[in-house]
Amino acid sequence: MKTTRRTLIAALGALLLKPLAAFAAWNEQAFGAKTAADALKTLGASSPAASKDIVIEAPQIAENGAVVPIEVSSNIPGTSSIAVLIEKNPFPLAGRFEFKDGALPYVKLNVKMGETSDVRVIATAGGKHFAASREIKVTIGGCGG
Repeated sequence: MKTTRRTLIAALGALLLKPLAAFAAWNEQAFGAKTAADALKTLGASSPAASKDIVIEAPQIAENGAVVPIEVSSNIPGTSSIAVLIEKNPFPLAGRFEFKDGALPYVKLNVKMGETSDVRVIATAGGKHFAASREIKVTIGGCGG
């Protein structure tokens, strides 16, 4: 009976610690960067090559910057991560997503935008970085505006 209880407690402890392992992957410097250039430098992607194989679906004009829907997909073979940056936001890195082999490199997210800005997407594939961008015009700011 005691062995079963200990095994159960150990299993529950392992399950509770699993989210902490994911939290350890948090790149505090990249998400805390004040400029897009600093965020890219921290991610190791300071000079990505332009690519038409990254697709950004977003409204041309966002009537309310508090919720701007963005969909991103990469047609670059072997895409292992996608990062989304909002150039003029106080903290430009809006999200970074990693994909295991065989996973579809697609993300959909809602971001806040304080003003009209370029949205830049960086895809990593085969150790190389690729970029695409798109301007989104904001009529009502969402970052406290």
